[in-house]
Amino acid sequence: MEEEKKGIFARIKSFFVDSKTELKKIVWPTQKTVFKNTGIVLMMIFIMGIFVALLDAGLIQLLGLVMSVSRNK
Repeated sequence: MEEEKKGIFARIKSFFVDSKTELKKIVWPTQKTVFKNTGIVLMMIFIMGIFVALLDAGLIQLLGLVMSVSRNK
């Protein structure tokens, strides 16, 4: 025999019950780990920002050199 299909409200309830069960299985990081990882992320953002700024400045200088050479001809 075929099982009867659940109604929409039963499926919604089942979804939230299953979600709550899965959330209880999560191993949340400690506060120390969160701060450490946040510091690493912020440092990498700073380093990448400097890298992009230097790359941008270098490319602007290169473009200026190319444009000045093309104006002189």
